[in-house]
Amino acid sequence: MSDLSMCGGLPPEICEQLSAEEQFIKIRVEKRRFGREVTIIEGIDEREFNLKKLASKLKSKLATGGTAKNGRIELQGDHRHKVKKLLVEMGFPEENITIIE
Repeated sequence: MSDLSMCGGLPPEICEQLSAEEQFIKIRVEKRRFGREVTIIEGIDEREFNLKKLASKLKSKLATGGTAKNGRIELQGDHRHKVKKLLVEMGFPEENITIIE
């Protein structure tokens, strides 16, 4: 997460919330080989959040496979609306999350 130096001495909880509010997240679906769908989550800053840990939480909540690579999270299947709901529950502001249809 964030250093105290980055937040000017604010408590870690407040610093984490401020970091989440600055993220502009895009959620979209890509078609892969054999017609398989993959939900792509982009826009979460790797320096502020551990993408592997976040991907792990999303995978367990959605009971699906996936990975975190190249600065984005990829989940097997079409989970756009569920992912948005989960990210809002995790503290990301709803107005900063865009679902690309």
